[in-house]
Amino acid sequence: MQRQSAYFDMLDEGAEIVIKRAKNRLYKVVAVPPNDDTLMTKEEFFAKIERAEEDIRQGRYSVLKPDEDIKAFLDSL
Repeated sequence: MQRQSAYFDMLDEGAEIVIKRAKNRLYKVVAVPPNDDTLMTKEEFFAKIERAEEDIRQGRYSVLKPDEDIKAFLDSL
């Protein structure tokens, strides 16, 4: 248990830990900030892409003009 605590301390400091379980079986462990809305299942990810594609088909999108500042564009959304 003490060793596990040390690994979590390393993760809290920004380390990424890779665990090799067996041949060709690797796992990457990283700390995740609370309330991180970027974490989703594979199904949620593809559903989000499908919704975005439907928005485009329905004309629900914005276009960045060539001379427009990206920050100003994002702020306008």
